[in-house]
Amino acid sequence: MEILQNPHRNTGLNVEILRDMPAPSTNASQVQALLARCPSAAVTPLVQAAEMAADLDVGQISIKDERARMGLGSFKALGASYVIAYSALIDGQDQSQKTYVTASAGNHGLSVAAGAKAFGAASVVFISKTVPEAFSKRLAAQGAQVMRAGKTYEQSMAAAQDAARDNGWSLLSDSSWPGYFEPSHRLMEGYTALMAETDEQMQTPSHIFLQAGVGGLAGAAAAMARKLWGQTPVIVVVEPSHAPALHGCIIAGDFIAATGPDSAMGRLDCKEASLIALKGLAHDADVFALISEAEGQAGADYAAAYRMESTASGAAGLAGLLASQAHRVALKLDCNSHVMLIMSEGPEE
Repeated sequence: MEILQNPHRNTGLNVEILRDMPAPSTNASQVQALLARCPSAAVTPLVQAAEMAADLDVGQISIKDERARMGLGSFKALGASYVIAYSALIDGQDQSQKTYVTASAGNHGLSVAAGAKAFGAASVVFISKTVPEAFSKRLAAQGAQVMRAGKTYEQSMAAAQDAARDNGWSLLSDSSWPGYFEPSHRLMEGYTALMAETDEQMQTPSHIFLQAGVGGLAGAAAAMARKLWGQTPVIVVVEPSHAPALHGCIIAGDFIAATGPDSAMGRLDCKEASLIALKGLAHDADVFALISEAEGQAGADYAAAYRMESTASGAAGLAGLLASQAHRVALKLDCNSHVMLIMSEGPEE
C-alpha cells in the first residue's frame, strides 16, 4: 500500500474547476425523513468485529454493513432512488413521463432502475462491455433498458450523456463535472443517512477507512464524519492503484484524469473523480491510500473468512486497513484504535 498525507487538509483545493462546485451536503435529516416513508427502508446493522480487531491489533473494529440495503445489495440504494423520490414527493414532479438515463459499473444503475420503477418512470442504463452479463440481467429485472457502450465506465457515461441530450431524458449520474452537479449533489446527500445511522450505533471512531471510485460515498461519509465527530477521526481514502482518480488530483493540486489498466475492483475502477467529492475530500480527508490488485482481493478474502462475504470493491476499506500494518505509526494506529469500515456491497451473484 502507498499512502499520501493530504497537504490540502482543512484548506481544500483552491482551483478554478472547483469554485462553482458545492461541498458535499450533510443534511441527513431530510434524507431520513424520506426514508421513513419508504416501506423497504430499514437501518442497516453495525457489526462489532472483535475477532478481526484482535487479529489486526487494534482496539475495536465497527463495520457498517450495507450489503442488504433496501434489498438492492449496496449503499447505492440510498443515492439515485433518493433523488427520484425527492423529485416525486418533495418537488411534486409527475414521474410517469420521465426517463432516467445513466451509466453504471455496478450498483448505481440498480438504484436508478429501482427508483424509477417505484415512481412510474422509465430507466435506461448504459454499461461497458466489461460489465458481467449477470449484472445486466439484474438491471433488466428492475425494469431498466440496458445498453452496452464502450470498454470503460467513462465511455459508457459519454454514451449516456449523448442519449440524454438526443432524447430529452434526465441524466442521473453519481459523478459531477463542470455544468453538471445538482443531481449528483442530491444523490450524495442520500448517502448521509448511512453516517447518521452509524452515529446512533457507535461512539466516535479514531479512524475511518473509506473506499472510493469517483468518490461519492467517501466524500459524503467524510463530510458527515467531520460534522458528527469533528477532527477526531483519521480519515483514510482507499483507491485501487490502477485507478488513482482522487490520489492523482491531490498530488497535482488540481483536477486531472487518472490513467492505468483495468482494476478487478470494478466499482472503484474510475479514472475521473467527481468534482463535488474531490472538493470535499481535499478538505476533509487526512490520507489518500492506494492498494494493489492483490491487496484488494486480500480484503475480500479476509472478509469472507470472517463470514462477511463481499467483493474486492465492497471490502476495499478493510483491504486498506489490512495493508496498513507497515504504516501504523504514520496513520497513528495502535492497540487502542477504534476503526470504522463500510462493507459497501454484497458478493457478486
